[in-house]
Amino acid sequence: MIDRRPAGARRVDLELMRTPPPKERADAARNRAKVLDAAAALFARHGVEAVSMDAVAAEAGVGKGTLFRRFGDKAGLAVALLNERERELQDAILSGPSPLGPGDGAAVPPTERLHAFADAYLDYVLGHLALVRMSETASPGARYRIGAYGFWHRHLTILLDQCGDTVPDGDATAHALLAVLGAEHLTAMVESVGTERTRATVHQLFNVAGA
Repeated sequence: MIDRRPAGARRVDLELMRTPPPKERADAARNRAKVLDAAAALFARHGVEAVSMDAVAAEAGVGKGTLFRRFGDKAGLAVALLNERERELQDAILSGPSPLGPGDGAAVPPTERLHAFADAYLDYVLGHLALVRMSETASPGARYRIGAYGFWHRHLTILLDQCGDTVPDGDATAHALLAVLGAEHLTAMVESVGTERTRATVHQLFNVAGA
């Protein structure tokens, strides 16, 4: 069923689904950013399994005790890192420049915004593939219980509904497109055909959905 409410009402839905930022002091926020940036760099260079909490603390220039008190263990650090990156992408969708975000309010074709989302989401997932895969496969159905999934699904549904009669069921189509973007599936694709062909194929599917 197509959601024909005003754009403002649908935007409120997205804002309510946004991953909430942590409540913390300015100095704690700065330390958090340093730790997450260090973890992201180390995970990208060496892989998640090869990186220790000690290595993250040294890279970030913080004490090991501080790191463990704040994040608990590497799994907690991974969750925090993904939450931060998800929130950055959500903010870009809600208030960033077009075509990913609304920009200055000028009309942007929904098909263009769909492809901008595909690119940005692939950047996020492929940049943290092992972590996202771990979070999505930790238990059966884990991916669909992650709060961010509802945000991505709602955003795509809104854009697909704007495509008019070419997409008769935006809700179901959004689920189908997100299935293609699952970390388990992307891992298999990248290993089989490489990153470039994976990206190209995802865009071909988004073309069909928004045609």
